[in-house]
Amino acid sequence: MSAEGFRKIGLSLLAGNTEERGRVVEVEKGVLAFNQRLAEENRARFDAAGVRVVNVLSSPGSGKTTFLARTLRELPLRAGVIVGDLATDHDAERLRASGAPAVQIQTGGVCHLEAAMVARAAALLDLEALEVLFIENVGNLVCPASYDLGEHLRVVLFSVTEGEDKPLKYPTMFKTAQAVVVSKVDLAEAVGFAREEALENVHRVNPKAVVLEVSAKTGQGMEGWYAFLRAHLG
Repeated sequence: MSAEGFRKIGLSLLAGNTEERGRVVEVEKGVLAFNQRLAEENRARFDAAGVRVVNVLSSPGSGKTTFLARTLRELPLRAGVIVGDLATDHDAERLRASGAPAVQIQTGGVCHLEAAMVARAAALLDLEALEVLFIENVGNLVCPASYDLGEHLRVVLFSVTEGEDKPLKYPTMFKTAQAVVVSKVDLAEAVGFAREEALENVHRVNPKAVVLEVSAKTGQGMEGWYAFLRAHLG
């Protein structure tokens, strides 16, 4: 469908046109089904290369890049990174400083990564030379929740500076994660972070999630994160 077609549908929705609303739902289902097929192809490609893929998601400013940079420096695994941002390649440059190969995806306004984007980026990496591939998704706790990229593990970060109710506000993202990382715990006391309430909210939304509390700045809790990764990645 053309951009003009989507614009007309949007105007119809504003006018309360239920027929057009149905069309939007069908278009969305088609987009997600297409993405899912590509995600399965990605996963098969990653499996064939023997590389495990970790999709790391969060809102902007949660500390994803600092968290991944320390992980790349300290984790004794051959790792690469795909980085998603609306613009600039600043995060990829920061992560390359760790010595790991990094490919930047500039989405140009799209608020999430899609399986097709990841497929093109992965083609620029020597997958067979890697043991683990991290995907630093676009900073957003809404759109990326619906898009499988072909990952084996989904990890969501939220920092103590964001408040205890993040899991309740964005339940889909937290429900789809195998691990939840509470970041910047070195600032918890300063910002009055209610730890028990935050952990309760995580487990209310996703009782099976593994919760890890870390500070990428000081190193607190990072060994627990590495142990989790080694156990999950085998």
